[in-house]
Amino acid sequence: MSATEVTSSRISYESFAIKPPEHPTYDLKGIIKLALEEDAGDRGDVTCLATIPFDMEVEAYFLAKEDGIIAGIALAEMIFHEVDPSLKVEWSKNDGDFVHKGLQFGRVHGRAHNIVVAERVVLNFMQRMSGTATLTKAMANAAYPAYMLETRKTAPGLRLVDKWAVLIGGGRNHRMGLFDMVMIKDNHISAAGGVADALKAVDLYLEQNNLQMEVEVETRTLEEVEEVLHYSSQTKTSLTRIMLDNMVVPLPNGDVDISMLKEAVQLINGRYETEASGNVTLDTVHKIGQSGVTYISSGSLTHSVKALDISLKIDTELALKVGRRTGRA
Repeated sequence: MSATEVTSSRISYESFAIKPPEHPTYDLKGIIKLALEEDAGDRGDVTCLATIPFDMEVEAYFLAKEDGIIAGIALAEMIFHEVDPSLKVEWSKNDGDFVHKGLQFGRVHGRAHNIVVAERVVLNFMQRMSGTATLTKAMANAAYPAYMLETRKTAPGLRLVDKWAVLIGGGRNHRMGLFDMVMIKDNHISAAGGVADALKAVDLYLEQNNLQMEVEVETRTLEEVEEVLHYSSQTKTSLTRIMLDNMVVPLPNGDVDISMLKEAVQLINGRYETEASGNVTLDTVHKIGQSGVTYISSGSLTHSVKALDISLKIDTELALKVGRRTGRA
C-alpha cells in the first residue's frame, strides 16, 4: 500500500497518477474552498462540535459499495489538505483502477473532527468522478478503435473536474471551453448563411488575428459534408475535424443504422478527423466505433452521470455489518 502524507501548502499535479486537463483560468483550489464553505456556512459543523472531542484522533476507511472505476483520489487529498494539512492519507488503489463491491481501498488518519468535516465534500467529488470514469471506461472500451470524447455538457463550475474524470476513465477530452477550439455548430452555420460561408469567416478571423487552433465544423447531411469538402479543396483552410451529427439513425428494434455515417466517413476519406455525435449510448457505441470515425462524443458521460456508491467510515466493522444487511457491501 502506497502512502501519501499531504504536508506542502500546494500539491503539484506532477504527483498525480492522471493529471487534470489544462485550463487558463480555472481555480481548482478555489472550487474546493467553495465546496467546503457552502457546507460549513457561518457556524461550521455543529454536530461535530457537539459530539466529537476536537483532539480525538481516529482512522477512517474508504469503502466501495459497488463495482466501478475509482476517480477523485488526487482531488480527495487536496480536500483533506485544505481542511487539515496534518491528516495522513493512504491508498491501495490509484485513480483509474477498478474497485469491487466491499473493498476497502483507502484510509485517512488524524483528528476525527476534521475527517468528518471533509467527508461529504470528498465523497461528493469522488462519487461523481467515479461514476463518470466508470461509464467512460465502458464506453471507451466498446468504442474502440474510435476514441471516446465528452462534451461541454458538464455541471456548472465543475468543468475541469468532470473532464478530469473522463481522462481517468480512459476517454479523451473534447475542447475545454469556447476559447481553445473553433467549433462551428448549427447556429453559427445558420447565422453565417451556410456551412461554406461559416468556414470562410473562421479562416478569415484566424488569419486576421494571427491565431492557430483546431477547427471543427458540424455537418448534418451528406450534402453538407460534400460542401465542406468542396470548400476545402478550393481554399486553404484551418479545418481539422468534421462532425457527423445525427447520422446514426435509431431503428424501432433498438438497433441503429450507421450507413449514412459510414458513407460520410468514406467521402472524407481520411482528409480530416471525423467525429460521430448523436444517438450514442452504451448499447450503440460499439457499432458506431466500427464505422471508421476517429472520435465519438457523448454528453451522457457528464450530464447524466450516476454516482458510484462510496463511503468513508470510522467504525468499519459496524459499517460492513449494516452494508451486508442492506446488500451494499
